[in-house]
Amino acid sequence: MWLHWPLRIEQLLLSDGNGAYTGEGLRSDSVRESEASCLTQGFPAGVTEILMNRPRARNALGNILVDQLQEALVQLREDRQVRVLLFRSGVKGVFCAGADLKERERMSEAEVGIFVQRLRGLMNEIAAFPAPTIAAMDGFALGGGLELALACDLRVAGGTQRLPRCLGVPLAKELIFTGRRLTGEQAQALGLVNHAVAQNEEGDAAYQRARALAREILPQAPIAVRLGKVAIDRGMEVDIASGMAIEEMCYAQNIPTRDRLEGMAAFREKRPPEFVGE
Repeated sequence: MWLHWPLRIEQLLLSDGNGAYTGEGLRSDSVRESEASCLTQGFPAGVTEILMNRPRARNALGNILVDQLQEALVQLREDRQVRVLLFRSGVKGVFCAGADLKERERMSEAEVGIFVQRLRGLMNEIAAFPAPTIAAMDGFALGGGLELALACDLRVAGGTQRLPRCLGVPLAKELIFTGRRLTGEQAQALGLVNHAVAQNEEGDAAYQRARALAREILPQAPIAVRLGKVAIDRGMEVDIASGMAIEEMCYAQNIPTRDRLEGMAAFREKRPPEFVGE
């Protein structure tokens, strides 16, 4: 997997492990259908996947794919059954090639500015998604593709504003200034990705590791996990005293939940807890 910096939805499918249903209003017209596809699917129950599948453009982020990703995020963010959201590629050897430069060549200067704002908005929506997010990077992630991965909470390997927060300012500047490419192992050594795995014959080793990681998250109390994400993300934006106040606020929201009582009862009774997200 290489890292580098310098959808069209035919149908939106959501599955809870017991079948699938189509998302109304998200079908493609014939023109958009040929450009890219984005598919969401969930298995096992609680894990939902967004599949980027635009092979001719190597999953490059054009207007249509950005539209489809945003539509999927809007629908999924209010679904409490989504406990982990996993981004993956349906194109072998590629996670995301970044912005669609061929499409950008046809844009006016004003249109480029609008598109860049939309890309930034997409990354912010991914970062603000309430449930944990994982990027399964089975292939290269260039430019905006790396930004998309950096917007996720966790990254498994087989944007400049987020890069310093992951690596620190000096190293982020070095990588941006030089345009250096990193292997998955190098990215893990720098702390840019959580896991680097040897690629398998199917070319989906990162995806398989990401699914295993998602399965580790699933048994945890979903409300506490979401609040933990808020406490960490918001706490990193402020001084430590304010961060402690945010953490206290999040804990207060967890106190009246059924899951907290279930956790204490399970500990007392020496059994695995059964969290329901309430």
